[in-house]
Amino acid sequence: MDRALQDQLDHYGFSQVLVVHRQMAVLATRQPDFNSIDNHFLPAPVVVPGRGSMPHAAQPAVRHYPRLGISLGFADHEGLIALQSHPEIESIYACHTVGIVRPVRVAAAVLQRELTWGLQALHVDRLWDQGLTGKGIRVGHLDTGVDTSHPALKGRVAGFAEWDMLGTRIDGASPHDSDVHGTHTAGTIAGKPVGARAIGVAPECEFYSGLVVEGGAVLARVLGGMEWMLEHSVRVLSMSLGWRGYDPSFLTITRRLRQQGVLPVFAIGNEGVGTSRSPGNYPETLSVGAVDRARRVAAFSGSVRFQRDRDPIQPDVVAPGVGIISARPGGGYQSMDGTSMATPHVAGVAALLWQARPSATVDQIELAIRQTCTKPVGQDPQRYGDGLVNPLAALAALTGT
Repeated sequence: MDRALQDQLDHYGFSQVLVVHRQMAVLATRQPDFNSIDNHFLPAPVVVPGRGSMPHAAQPAVRHYPRLGISLGFADHEGLIALQSHPEIESIYACHTVGIVRPVRVAAAVLQRELTWGLQALHVDRLWDQGLTGKGIRVGHLDTGVDTSHPALKGRVAGFAEWDMLGTRIDGASPHDSDVHGTHTAGTIAGKPVGARAIGVAPECEFYSGLVVEGGAVLARVLGGMEWMLEHSVRVLSMSLGWRGYDPSFLTITRRLRQQGVLPVFAIGNEGVGTSRSPGNYPETLSVGAVDRARRVAAFSGSVRFQRDRDPIQPDVVAPGVGIISARPGGGYQSMDGTSMATPHVAGVAALLWQARPSATVDQIELAIRQTCTKPVGQDPQRYGDGLVNPLAALAALTGT
């Protein structure tokens, strides 16, 4: 049994559990013998460990996420034993508190150049010259929201959704940012040029944003966001969220994103050498660290070597993540440092590559990015994985031109 789960059961007598089903479609079909799973969950308790009081009647006993093949609910010892013996259940985990990977520096900024240094470093303008702007490619963004009143983001959001503190989607939610993080990362992915000055890698991608953090880092919100992204058939999912250290509870979820044609591009974290965050440290994700203008790996950028055969070194790649200028809620711009700033650069690059070759698989896009990276000179390879993303070389590898 998951140790965190056992600890919660021992302390409280119940736990909120993440239940992984053997198949994704089984919840959608609702086979008669599968309905019995609901009976193994408790009604939601009045007090949730670490989160204070919640209305008993408002909290559902269990939530199902059919496309992910996941259920989320509360179980006691008896219910857990029944769930573990259910033939359709693959694994059960305790629930984690999921939060954004906070930038290590935030400062006001003025956009003075036609391209941010991150766009210049990646030479994305040369891909734009070939007509590659992300057009027709759906990119997902799970973050603190997005301010679509910003000139660089006005008219750029194809879809927006928000989930409340209980994990219920809010009908008719209007795009907004509950912080500053989401608007900044959104601008790096999808921001359009304003006055001939550009911040976004893929300024014509179809951009979908979900507000899933701030005001409460509730796992049900993140799962709801992922399910919604699958509903909208995004090809790339940019996420600068997670929890410190390694924990396998999202492994199957990331695998299922890939199985359904989604490339998960996740931040590795900002705690420096010898650290990482899940799910960004999984082999199933394209994990991203940060470099500065001199192409040096930032001191804060997470990196770690795992004792495993597949992708033991994390992150997989690095991208510009220091002094990144992007959109600020309410207008204007901000400069931020963090792997959260590097991650949307890579997500945008993936969109450009997919536009160039729409029939490419998730594995082909990731391989093109990783096998063509530039190795930072004079630095420990365990700090940068495959190296600094090189979009032009990745395009050539993917298309053979």
